[in-house]
Amino acid sequence: MARKAKPEDDGTKTVATNRKARFNYHVLEQLEVGIALQGAEVKSLRSGNCSLDEAFGRVDNDELWLHGMHVGPYKAATIETPPPRRPRKLLAHRAEIRRLTQRTRERGYTLVPLRVYFREGRAKIALGLCKGKALHDKRDAIKKRDEERGARGED
Repeated sequence: MARKAKPEDDGTKTVATNRKARFNYHVLEQLEVGIALQGAEVKSLRSGNCSLDEAFGRVDNDELWLHGMHVGPYKAATIETPPPRRPRKLLAHRAEIRRLTQRTRERGYTLVPLRVYFREGRAKIALGLCKGKALHDKRDAIKKRDEERGARGED
């Protein structure tokens, strides 16, 4: 079930966050989607063996897919593990997928995974509809961050 993603609250355990996403993109909206995993990938995720650095979402043939997410092999797995960077299907309502398809066709919009977490025992991804930041926006973000650090250090 796709629903608005919330910051961590009761019943969630964050596995990985995409720290560069908020620096490189303006996050216009977020939604929570499930992810289809194979074999021991769930146990690998629970152990924190995941990276979102180069990951992105894409709509192909009316299905939502996550490309580039690295899920390392689970060490204690007894069966063959799937490739670490294989495309993974994201689970969302058809209406949400259609809406995202229309929004990503607009120039400059992309789907970026912001966070991987477990809610009530199920793997979820906070997916953001984002627009890339210009260089001056990134400079403003750095300046603002440095000012906040300075204000905290003076107290």
